[in-house]
Amino acid sequence: MYINRDMGINHIKTRPMGICSGMGLGIMVMDQFYPGFPGDVRNASAYPFPVQFEAIEGLEIDPLLYGEDKDQFIPIILKAAKRLERIGCRAIAAECGYFAYYQKIVADEMDIPVFMSSLLQVPLIQRTISSKKKVGIVCANKNELSNTHLQNVGVSINSNYFVEGIHDFVECVQFKNLWGSPTHPILGEAYFDLAEREIVQMALSMKERHPEMGALMLECTGWQPFARTIQKAIDLPVYSWGTLLDYAYSVVVHRDYYGHV
Repeated sequence: MYINRDMGINHIKTRPMGICSGMGLGIMVMDQFYPGFPGDVRNASAYPFPVQFEAIEGLEIDPLLYGEDKDQFIPIILKAAKRLERIGCRAIAAECGYFAYYQKIVADEMDIPVFMSSLLQVPLIQRTISSKKKVGIVCANKNELSNTHLQNVGVSINSNYFVEGIHDFVECVQFKNLWGSPTHPILGEAYFDLAEREIVQMALSMKERHPEMGALMLECTGWQPFARTIQKAIDLPVYSWGTLLDYAYSVVVHRDYYGHV
């Protein structure tokens, strides 16, 4: 199906930073090979808007999560972000929720909005649920999500949230097979139905152990393919990278409204 051109686009002019036109989100991904189901941030096929990927050369997931010197990666992260900005992307995002550590650093260096972590949504969620309830944050590894990560995306420490690691109470083998861990070699494969079963079991376990949970925040970029199933299972609001990136695009490329009165 072909549509007519947007009649609102008549005059165009060069932007200072914009080699290409019609760009959407620029997404920085880690420099390693593994697939993602549709809905995973690194799978381009399911986005309803344009995306441009840029690998952060030399940065893999284990150093990002478990490395002690996280500041050493600032130059290569900024280099990737600047390349995306120069190409013409309207906003910058990153692949992993643990990029929260770099939110303030990258945002200070860019002239376009920066969304480094899905956890940016936590302060908003906290203000949309009762103060008697808590935001349940599930992440890859609880011990590696520091107060610095949370504070850098605006979360007040000791406020109404709690954090759990995905493997703390449920063994999620499929995600270990796909991404690995310090004690688990990366196999680079996963089965959707088995992964879905594991992560839904994890969410149900969280709800059972935390009846005060008012919403669930999925830290990882690979979990939003399962967000709808999780929501059906726990019957709570579920936030993910998908909800953040939809929002990010909407504020830099606002939609028109058509209707009648």
